[in-house]
Parts: sequence; structure tokens; C-alpha cells
Amino acid sequence: MNRRHIALIPAAGIGARFGAGKPKQYIQIHGKTVLEHTVAIFTQHPFIDLVAIIVSPDDPFINHLQTTSDKTVVFNVGGNTRAETVRNGVQTLIEKKLADNHDNILVHDAARCCLPHDALSRLIQEAGTKAEGGILAIPAADTIKRSDTDGQILETVPRADLWQAQTPQLFQAGLLNRALSASDLNGITDEASAVEQLGIRPLLVQGDIRNLKLTLPQDEFIIRLLLNT
Repeated sequence: MNRRHIALIPAAGIGARFGAGKPKQYIQIHGKTVLEHTVAIFTQHPFIDLVAIIVSPDDPFINHLQTTSDKTVVFNVGGNTRAETVRNGVQTLIEKKLADNHDNILVHDAARCCLPHDALSRLIQEAGTKAEGGILAIPAADTIKRSDTDGQILETVPRADLWQAQTPQLFQAGLLNRALSASDLNGITDEASAVEQLGIRPLLVQGDIRNLKLTLPQDEFIIRLLLNT
């Protein structure tokens, strides 16, 4: 079956933890916004057919987005949470006949602007034909501690089978729409967790430590270095 690969970038967040006075996806790094860097990863990849950016209905910044690619569309259907934004984006793609149920949707954080080309290719090649989909992830490298309510160590958690989820997270549009429509979206922090609630076990695909998410101000220093290489 010939499936299209559609990148869906939820960009309706306000980036409160970053504390820049504007959503972190609109921070300028090396003359481009973080979002523009992220979008370029997908528009320049030969496997990607379309890039859908999902922003809030009252986003004042998106009109300044600089992209020369005809692969890009913007939908102002963002919700109050990431899960709502992704659900609304998938449903809009289906309603506008830009995706059918068998096309692959690759949901990617707007603030992960250093995704390596080969990691994206690896996800599509390893998970793109699997009904259960898959996500980029990296094995936990550090010792993991569980705390009590007072912030003291309660236990050390064995890390042998622990992975740190990244994005993109790849699922067929029909499955992703069903998972996000069926789930109680409270506590859903990524698409895989919604799919898991259907009893489906997505594939873990080796990610890349360079696929860093801009979350806190100190992350910007590393991202500036990565984008300059």
C-alpha cells in the first residue's frame, strides 16, 4: 500500500516554563524561529509529503512564518492541551481530504528543531509499515530515582528496560484519530500513550540525543550549538 507521510507539528503551546514572553517556538535562533527550523527538517526530507502546523485560533505570530515550501499548511484549530491540538489537527487533515485513514502521521514537537535527517528516515523505514506505529526513543542512560512527596529518594528504579520518548511519533491517521477520540485526554502527554490505552504496543525506534527539546532557557545554548554545526 502506498501511504503518504504527513508531519503534524502541534504549535499551540505558550511555553510557560521557558519564560521568554512569547511561545518558545517563536524564539529566534540564527535568524530563524525555532518553528521555522523545525518545519525545514520535514519540508527538506524526501519521504515527507506534507507538513501541517497546528496553532491556536488567536495565534498572533504564525502570519510571520517564513517558508518557501508548498508542502506546508497551517490550521488554526489548536486546543487547550497538546493532545487536543493533535486530535483537532488529525481530524482537520481527514476532513479536508489531505489524509486518509491509512496515511502515516508523524507528530513532532515544534520545539525539537535539531532532529537529524537519519533519525527521521529510520523511524519511517522501521515503523512506517507497521499497523501499531512507532516512536523515536532513547534508552535511559542515567540512574533513575523515584522520590517521595518530600523530595527524598524513595527508591532507585532499574533502567534496563526504560526509554525516554522523543518525537516524531508515527501512527496511521485512522488509528491516531481513534486513540485520541476514545481516550480521556487528561494525563495524555504523547500520542503513544493514547494508542497504548487501546491495548496496542507501538514500536520503539532508536532516536538520537541531538533531538533535544527546547524546554528551559539553558537548553537554548545547546540548541544554538547544534544548529550551527
